[in-house]
Amino acid sequence: MSHEQILGLVTGVVFGFLLQKGRVLRFDKQVGAMLLRDMTIFKFMLSAILVGMVGILLLSQGGIIKVGHKSMNVGAVLVGGAMFGAGWAIMGFCPGTSIGALGEGRWHALFAVIGMLLGAAIYAELYPFFKSTVLAWKDFGKVGLPETIGLSPWVVVALFWAGVIALFFWFEKKRL
Repeated sequence: MSHEQILGLVTGVVFGFLLQKGRVLRFDKQVGAMLLRDMTIFKFMLSAILVGMVGILLLSQGGIIKVGHKSMNVGAVLVGGAMFGAGWAIMGFCPGTSIGALGEGRWHALFAVIGMLLGAAIYAELYPFFKSTVLAWKDFGKVGLPETIGLSPWVVVALFWAGVIALFFWFEKKRL
């Protein structure tokens, strides 16, 4: 096993532990999130995004990693988002939480994992069709938000942090 694989395994185990400790693997939390009645999952993920965006920016500017953008393709975003949302609504799990729930011994999550694998296989088989249809929709290229709006990445990070913290206060005020 390579150093990168070991690091990936350790990171995955730690993330799974945090998912479990944050109670975001619980079905009631998943349903509460979909009904916008329980913001536990959104708080967890937004917290991870806040920490991750600072870490990635520091690592990138320190020359430790190279950040590359995927192409901003409207068709891929719309269809992928719809498939993700439909799978989450039907199964009550997103990809990460389904693996975590399975790790907790919740065997019904196996159906979500099988669904993800089948979906990936179907997508791979239909890729030539998608490439000439959905993926041929408007493609904005490899762009990032800071470049698009002409601001420093750190300004974007600060604005995002301020918005998320305000959102957290609002969630607490509403007892979400």
